[in-house]
Amino acid sequence: MAPSATPVHRQLGLTDDELAEIVVLLAREPSELELAMYAVMWSEHCSYKSSKLYLGRFPTEAPWVMVGPGEGAGVIDIGDGLAIAVRIESHNHPSAVEPYQGAATGVGGIIRDIFSMGARPIALMDPLRFGSLDDARTRYLFEGVVSGISGYGNAVGVPTVGGEVVFDDCYRDNPLVNVLCLGLLPKERLVLARAEGVDNLAVLLGSATGRDGIGGASVLASAGFEDGSETKRPSVQVGDPFEEKRLIEACLELLDAGLAIGVQDLGAAGLSCAASETAAKTGAGMDVDVARVANREPGMNPVEVLTSESQERMLAIVEPPNLDAVLALAARWEVRATVVGRVTDTGRFRVFDGLFDAIGVPGSNPDPPHGDAPIQVSSDRAPDADIPCDSLGDGPVYRRPLARPATQDALVADDPAPLLLARFPDGMDLSGELLALLATPTIADKSWVWRQYDHQLFLNTVVGPGGDATVLRLPGTARGLALSTDGKARFCRLDPRTGARLVVLEAARNVACSGAESRALVNCLNFGNPEHPEVMWQFSETVEGMSEACRALGIPVVGGNVSFYNESRGTDIDPTPVVGVVGLIDELTAAPPGVAFEPGHHVVTLGTTRVELGGSEWAFTVHGLDGGPAPTADLEAARYLHDLVRDVVGDRLVASVHDASDGGLAVTLVEMAIAGSCGFAVAPEPGIPVAAWCFGESTSRVVVSVDSGRLDELLLRARDAGVPARDCGMTGGSRVVIDGACDLALDAATAAWRDAIPSRVGADVPPSS
Repeated sequence: MAPSATPVHRQLGLTDDELAEIVVLLAREPSELELAMYAVMWSEHCSYKSSKLYLGRFPTEAPWVMVGPGEGAGVIDIGDGLAIAVRIESHNHPSAVEPYQGAATGVGGIIRDIFSMGARPIALMDPLRFGSLDDARTRYLFEGVVSGISGYGNAVGVPTVGGEVVFDDCYRDNPLVNVLCLGLLPKERLVLARAEGVDNLAVLLGSATGRDGIGGASVLASAGFEDGSETKRPSVQVGDPFEEKRLIEACLELLDAGLAIGVQDLGAAGLSCAASETAAKTGAGMDVDVARVANREPGMNPVEVLTSESQERMLAIVEPPNLDAVLALAARWEVRATVVGRVTDTGRFRVFDGLFDAIGVPGSNPDPPHGDAPIQVSSDRAPDADIPCDSLGDGPVYRRPLARPATQDALVADDPAPLLLARFPDGMDLSGELLALLATPTIADKSWVWRQYDHQLFLNTVVGPGGDATVLRLPGTARGLALSTDGKARFCRLDPRTGARLVVLEAARNVACSGAESRALVNCLNFGNPEHPEVMWQFSETVEGMSEACRALGIPVVGGNVSFYNESRGTDIDPTPVVGVVGLIDELTAAPPGVAFEPGHHVVTLGTTRVELGGSEWAFTVHGLDGGPAPTADLEAARYLHDLVRDVVGDRLVASVHDASDGGLAVTLVEMAIAGSCGFAVAPEPGIPVAAWCFGESTSRVVVSVDSGRLDELLLRARDAGVPARDCGMTGGSRVVIDGACDLALDAATAAWRDAIPSRVGADVPPSS
């Protein structure tokens, strides 16, 4: 006998137990459409069924938080009647299948999340992770993703102002494409995705619905990749940035005019998610008519229409007397607007194929005005779906098994420091090691990436890509914003809790280097298969460590995203929590000090250097040593350092400032020298092995340069703040000199750093800035 076909629910990604739960909820077998909607809404990507048990640990409250996790974006009050909306999302799996469209639609989706809150999107950031650039497919993914981000962001008119790019073989077949968007709004324009008021109308705005993106993010992001993943290409959405631009302007004008009660993006799970969620949040019901949805392709059935993730679509809840104005406004912006449903008091989500009688009710904005005739339900039509609204959003919650990896203790015990320090004793020339580090793609110049982005749109960018943090001016005020995104996957692999603390500390430290006080954090938690107990242990530890750091620094978590199933051929990626931190600069009268050295200044290190080489770029990338303990994450010391740095930057006490991170102090110093075309000569700290001082990645350290006349003031303020400070040398000349370690031409260091990425992707070397 031939084996039976795989049951439909399993093909859709539902388990047998989940199907049984649906049958109990409905007290009957689900229809094909109902099953499809539960499948996308209960997917890992939409339901957070493996992670929601842990996410409540994050601190989310502060006096300035207006909207926290659970909405389209987090919103904080920044004074002067203004607020900012911020969100970070992942588009990892679609980008692995089709890098250009996967990345482009990730940008489009995050922008819609922001303006759905009533905010104008003003900045994008793109934390990216790829495998080794020595691999041809990685180069294809890398170039495609960067092109997708630039192609969409530049065209839609939102500047990409920063981010980061990391290369590690654990991402070879599963790149991470995370995108952050920040928007600005008057506080009174804040709107939430709410379907309130019986008989109010659900108006679908934007592009027609097609078969591209059916089950896209919700399905692709809820399973790992196996051989043949290229067959998933049709599930990747296709974006149109020009349609998005019209949609932005139409929606913001609609909100300014008070014509919408609530607005929601059609993202993962499409119309089934947007319509049911907006109703469920108020306890209302929603009737939807799939026959009213404009389709790009003939013969689309209700399953396809309800679950399509076609891009550039929004759902607005509109009172009937305002419908004519909404349709006229949309027509003026050349945006399609169609009445596809109505709010009910039933608490149920019902889908019809032919819901509304044609009793003077227009279907879309090309039709003539209708007056105030009510929408009526056809009495002779049974619904194709009839389910409780809240049941789609209230999916299962799993308490998956946790297990510390059996190899974890051995990994941490395999400290690379004894081997490396024996191989590179004090007095040995480390010039070659420094040049090798500068040429690693993770450390090397990223201008090949950010030169493809327009980061000066709106003319608000004060400090763009290449610095510790992006700085934006706030139009109409004397204040500014600082943004930074960071991730420390290798440290999280060694110790997820400590690594997560370090991620928060670095992002907050970068913001402090711009003179800003951290006010909010969003996170994108990228992990492997949650069905692996080791992955869930990593996830639990990461959430705990991040929560500890946020509490210690007083930074609320206002939103985030979880991306599981980041694996290829059964191998999980390293745990990769990425965070975005937003800080507020009270007085931005000029650009803050940058990273560039100027001749004749003292070089001062702030913070404590320890012998910590575990997880460092030097140990792992240059020497292939992947074990050891993660660096110490001293939360109190970090707070002292951030307060000091923020104050001395704000007071213009220092001439330049740079966070010490990847590659250690030696790389930090060379980056400052390259930025200013100015060499330096410094002496390592006595009592610390020279190689450890140069290349160790102890956290909570910052390098500053200061004029001789203000050196004593800086050292005194550091002492009073409880921050170790050491004058270690001077800037000037055209060489990179670290006593007893290296003496090389700045031009040679610059060439190694500048040429690394272009030479690997076959591109021209960018001109010197």
